[in-house]
Amino acid sequence: MLALVMLINRAGSMVLPFLGVYMTNHLHFSIENSGIVLSFFGIGSVIGSWLGGMITDKIGEYRVQSLSLLLSVPLFCLIPLFTTEAGLAGIILAQSIVSETFRPANSVAITKYAKPENITRAFSLNRMAVNLGFSIGPALGGILSAISYEFLFFSNALAALLAGLMYIWFFKSRARLAKQQAKKVKEAIVIKKENSPYRDGKFLVYCVFCMLFSICFFQLFSTLTIFYKDTAHMSQQNIGYILGYSGFLIVLLEMGLVQIAEKYFTLAFTMLIGTFLCGISYAMLAFDYSMITLVLSMTLLCVGEIWTLPFMSTITALRSGENNKGAYMGLNGMSFSIAFIITPYIGTLIAEKLGFNVLWIGTGVLTAAIAIGFYFIIPWMLKDKNKAEGKMM
Repeated sequence: MLALVMLINRAGSMVLPFLGVYMTNHLHFSIENSGIVLSFFGIGSVIGSWLGGMITDKIGEYRVQSLSLLLSVPLFCLIPLFTTEAGLAGIILAQSIVSETFRPANSVAITKYAKPENITRAFSLNRMAVNLGFSIGPALGGILSAISYEFLFFSNALAALLAGLMYIWFFKSRARLAKQQAKKVKEAIVIKKENSPYRDGKFLVYCVFCMLFSICFFQLFSTLTIFYKDTAHMSQQNIGYILGYSGFLIVLLEMGLVQIAEKYFTLAFTMLIGTFLCGISYAMLAFDYSMITLVLSMTLLCVGEIWTLPFMSTITALRSGENNKGAYMGLNGMSFSIAFIITPYIGTLIAEKLGFNVLWIGTGVLTAAIAIGFYFIIPWMLKDKNKAEGKMM
């Protein structure tokens, strides 16, 4: 049901991939100013991830997810009313804070309802729902944006409302039962006080590498769509189709590839291969942008994403304790959110000043270095955790 709620929510995720095109083509912002505005989504993500992680450990993942989904609805509806750089940046900041509190709460819910031996596959199932929604959303978004950009924002609001109502309907009684059980456990035993992730040096190093990877990967949501439009001369509909293809491919391959990695690879080797494939997918765009190359690049990016992102959540869950999962998930979420601040501005600035070829080659080189870093950092971080013995190392 968590995955189904996520599917409905993300089916309306038409806004983010098209914000760059919306600002440059519809509102006539410069590429650099569009990047600055997009960075405010990242600022909101940092605040939302921190806030979501903190309050999830205090009031529970049910309340946080419910409030996040329902409060997102009016904010999406307000976005079309803001047509200046400052105004749009402000409303995107507010919307991002509210929507991103959902992520750490959702991750905690997955660890709560999944069996320990199935945790990576549980994260993969949730991501599969995200990507199935993402395959529907941008494809529909490309069609709707050709008619009216306002449809994108109202459709996103409707999807958030439906997801929120379904989540509340299904999980309300379960959340009450879980709260009663937790109260009994608290009365029976003394809860061990666990360390803050902000004082966990090894985990902080890991989060820095997650942030660097995200800076490279999140070109998908900012500069890549601008590259498709301005350099590869793709129509908005075709941009939506190729983004939809990426979501469909992940839905098709993710569970199988995750099971292969769990059976035959270590966590460190999986992250090495996945990160390296993401780098190759961007670097190849510097040499050719024919349709065959664009599809091949997106295919490699999808495979790399499958062997990277769900395992990042697994590693975070392994490192955390029983009573501070929200804080750990929130801090790891902040590494992604900081990337949302940096990526749009740096990516669009490099593309405008030095050209897309420099951007893609630089992304490939940096990602290769990050892949090697993951390979050595993950065993170093997990070796002192009993949960990470054997295969998980």
